[in-house]
Amino acid sequence: MTRSLLFVPGDSGRKFDHAAASAADALILDLEDSVAPDQKPTARKEVRAMLERRAAAKQLWVRINALDGGDALADLAAVMPAAPYGIVLPKCAGRDGLLQLSHYLDAFEAAAGTAPGATRILAIVTETAQSLFGLHDYRDATPRLWGLSWGGEDLAADVGALRNREAGRYTEPFRLARSLCLMSAAAAGVRAIDTVCVDLDAPEILATEAAEAFRDGFVGKMAIHPRHVDAVNAALSPDDSQLQWARAVIAAFAANPGAGTLRLDGRMIDRPHLRLARRLLGED
Repeated sequence: MTRSLLFVPGDSGRKFDHAAASAADALILDLEDSVAPDQKPTARKEVRAMLERRAAAKQLWVRINALDGGDALADLAAVMPAAPYGIVLPKCAGRDGLLQLSHYLDAFEAAAGTAPGATRILAIVTETAQSLFGLHDYRDATPRLWGLSWGGEDLAADVGALRNREAGRYTEPFRLARSLCLMSAAAAGVRAIDTVCVDLDAPEILATEAAEAFRDGFVGKMAIHPRHVDAVNAALSPDDSQLQWARAVIAAFAANPGAGTLRLDGRMIDRPHLRLARRLLGED
């Protein structure tokens, strides 16, 4: 299970060490927003070194710069020889961007001798207004697609919003983007990953966001500070009663493999409940 994905500025080996010691399931080594333009060449070398160190038991992702700029190919050239677990694609406007990155990865994997298709893609798909209109088209785009996530900061700038949050909650346009990302991931059959909590010193807001994410169907959440990781992991993990229910559902269908609907503890369950049970147990 990948519950927590912690961003690490690509130009800071010190912060990488701190992040690697955290309980995060995955680290996202960032070459985009957290790195100043004049520091990107240095950051690429740093990220390559981070990848080669291989933090134990953690997925190591790299967020490259957007494909429509001049940095994405340089980012990939620097990091792909070190075989990251996956690439985080920002500002993905639609299926074409996903396919473009997949073709780049084909070439870089071949050059590095990496197994074809080994590099996964996590696409951030709501950072422009245009991108919201391509969310229906990700299913079967590429086997590399591991998950979809969303973001509200760049989207706010794109639509001209004065702010995207009030009283610690996203306003309606941005909650729409969140919902559409969730539905798009479900339609594509991939993981839905919630965006970061930008309130660094408001644990109650983080707890609410993470709990709502798990309730609604997100399986993971990004984080921008190590102190957010434990709360995210706790909220995105099923509790004992949920695990007990999931095991009972799976056992019921295993005992009745041809059944479409069954009765469990006085309630009807059907195949969608079986899918949910498998997700809760990390089998889906």
